[in-house]
Amino acid sequence: MGNLVAERLGDIEPFRVVEVLTRANALAAQGRDIVHMAAGEPDFTSAEPIVRAAQAALGRGETQYSPAAGIPELRQAIADFYRSEHGLEISPSRIMVTPGASGALLLLAGLLINPGDGMLMTDPGYPCNRHFLRLVEGEGQLVPVGPEQRYQLDATLAEAHWQSNTRGVMVASPANPSGEILSAGQLRDLHELCVARNGHLIVDEIYHGLSYGVDAPSVLSITDEAFVINSFSKYFGMTGWRLGWLVAPEWAVPLLEKLAQNLFISMSTMGQYGALAAFTPECRSILDARRDAFAQRRDFLYPALTEMGFTIPHCPDGALYLYAGIEKFSSDSQQFCLRLLEEHGIAITPGADFGRYRADTHVRFAYTTGLDRLELAVERLRKLYT
Repeated sequence: MGNLVAERLGDIEPFRVVEVLTRANALAAQGRDIVHMAAGEPDFTSAEPIVRAAQAALGRGETQYSPAAGIPELRQAIADFYRSEHGLEISPSRIMVTPGASGALLLLAGLLINPGDGMLMTDPGYPCNRHFLRLVEGEGQLVPVGPEQRYQLDATLAEAHWQSNTRGVMVASPANPSGEILSAGQLRDLHELCVARNGHLIVDEIYHGLSYGVDAPSVLSITDEAFVINSFSKYFGMTGWRLGWLVAPEWAVPLLEKLAQNLFISMSTMGQYGALAAFTPECRSILDARRDAFAQRRDFLYPALTEMGFTIPHCPDGALYLYAGIEKFSSDSQQFCLRLLEEHGIAITPGADFGRYRADTHVRFAYTTGLDRLELAVERLRKLYT
């Protein structure tokens, strides 16, 4: 009887990037020099103002449970952030602090999906999205997108793939793994489609703040009825603190709070006080300088890879990734990544981590390591592919 588990486990695939990281770390422990380009995690440690604020909170004894929706000060700070960054007036009562963006995804799955319901999303896309739906007996309805669509789901595609059990659309902008951004017009069209179909629109905005030379519009500038997921992990560089947030329509907040009370109780209290410092001018200056470093890395890596024959038809405007076709080199992205890691000390992620469409001929490069390390990776790749 001990090996009887829920059937859903068979449909929830492993997070392959974690497997890559585990093997890369094992090789590094053996003395191998590994260039880490697999994880979607900024390589910078959390900014000092954030660390100081959390230490001060610990010193004050801020170690009890917080409200399920987060401490009021942080909800207000996030609302102020929308005002300063986007010129939007978002009531703090519509903002819920969550245990990472993953916590927000789980809350939305519990709120919106009945058994058998589906949600349209891109293939390729962030793999955990469909797994959260499967957890509540729903399904991710994957829509194949390629470079022709800049790996994004627009209203025309969404309408063509809408099914009788579709309950809405989930998109990301900037997106993982492609780094592509949806325009305000595309977001407006998706919203209008969801209104016409009586569906919900969820927009993952966790890479906001990491766009280069262009603005990533928020869907909140278009409607108050969409659900927005964001995070302190990417631009704010707080991955291990596990803090995110969710902006929801007013009607949904009491229901989301009820779910949060049962699923999480609360987030890390001292972490929330640390996050307050993320919005200070001192900290923003540090974070913006780091964003500029990411832009420099992208601007080095993109031409280097394309010159070698990797297929990246468009230089993405955001996030931390280059999603590259490897048709010139291989038709098996998993074996391609394994060989690069084992034989040449380069850790990247196979396309199969992000879906099924053209997965065998795509890989993701994360420029989440220093420019000197990227240069070493390119040097190793050029010996193989030029």
